[in-house]
Amino acid sequence: MRKSKLILTVLIALAGAACREAKPATPPAQTVAAAHPLQRDVTDWDDYVGRFEAIQDVQVRPRVSGQITRIAFREGVEVKAGQFLFEIDPRPFRAALARAHAEAARAAATLANARTELARAKELLQVRAVSREEYEQKLAAERSAQADLEAARAAERSSALDLEFTTVRSPINGRVSDKRVSIGDFVTAGQTLLTRVVMVDPIWFSFDGAESFYLKYIRQAQSGERPSSRYAPNPVDIQLADESDFRWHGRMSFVDNAIDTASGTIRAHATVANPRGLLVPGMFGRARLLGSGAYRAMLVPDEAIVTDQTRRFVYVVGQDGKVAVRNVETGPLVVGLRVIKTGLTAQDCVVLDGLARLQAGAPVQARMAQIKPRAQDDSPGSAPLSAPESSEATAR
Repeated sequence: MRKSKLILTVLIALAGAACREAKPATPPAQTVAAAHPLQRDVTDWDDYVGRFEAIQDVQVRPRVSGQITRIAFREGVEVKAGQFLFEIDPRPFRAALARAHAEAARAAATLANARTELARAKELLQVRAVSREEYEQKLAAERSAQADLEAARAAERSSALDLEFTTVRSPINGRVSDKRVSIGDFVTAGQTLLTRVVMVDPIWFSFDGAESFYLKYIRQAQSGERPSSRYAPNPVDIQLADESDFRWHGRMSFVDNAIDTASGTIRAHATVANPRGLLVPGMFGRARLLGSGAYRAMLVPDEAIVTDQTRRFVYVVGQDGKVAVRNVETGPLVVGLRVIKTGLTAQDCVVLDGLARLQAGAPVQARMAQIKPRAQDDSPGSAPLSAPESSEATAR
């Protein structure tokens, strides 16, 4: 019995010694692709949605009442300022002008007679052939005749204007709508709508900006990073609904003086050249507005960025061959790569693949690669990650 216990004790001791001598096998270092961030001078662009508006939108109404006798334009085409559009029956106004001419002529004759009598009375007054009172009556008659002549001439000019207003002309260069009246209709001065003319070249692109963006722009203007669009013609690029790029270019020309309390936005518009008239009021568009000054940024592929519930980070390979975690602040896409605003330097070696199997402190075998642009510099970017982050950027 004692011999069996001794043998068992020896076996247990030998097994324990064997366990102490055995060392766990070190797993092989994972091979990953790594590269230094691509560096670019980046300018952010903020994304907006808006519509085109006419700079001048005129409702054409008659300035005299009468019957339409002629319509002299083609509907829906361009017209020039001063172009003949409608004619209102001019005959009553010609008669009124002739009557005004006659009244002016009569007033002129009365004035001439009054001046002759005044001159005669003046001569007689010098030889005391008339009284002073009679002379002053002649003087008053002459002044009254002068006033009557001026009134008659004013009525004559008014009648001439009324006759001129029987020809309704386009007040601006633009595109005319359809006619709202027909020949024979009676129109009332200042009330009846005849047609509508809108200016199409240039044209406004109007949009509403969030208060957060407005505050960002104010801070940038105060720091000198980017001038305010209220005073500077900052560039705006516009993409239409059927276009894949930003073909239309304008300049900021207006920022409103107050924020709408109902929507928390502020109105603004840019002026856009439209020489061929393709853009029309009411058309939808997507715009990008200069959102920052130029700054130096690190660019990495989106797949190199790990996102959890509270942060974004990348893995970098240290000089000891082990991976470390770097928290980063991301920006918009540019040349197909994600802007890293803070958290990386140009000397960092960013891990590009195999992220799912990595842990902080794990050894890796880095295979050096090179990050290259994946898209053209003017390609549209993604929507903002968090307002007021810019939706895209361009690089130099």
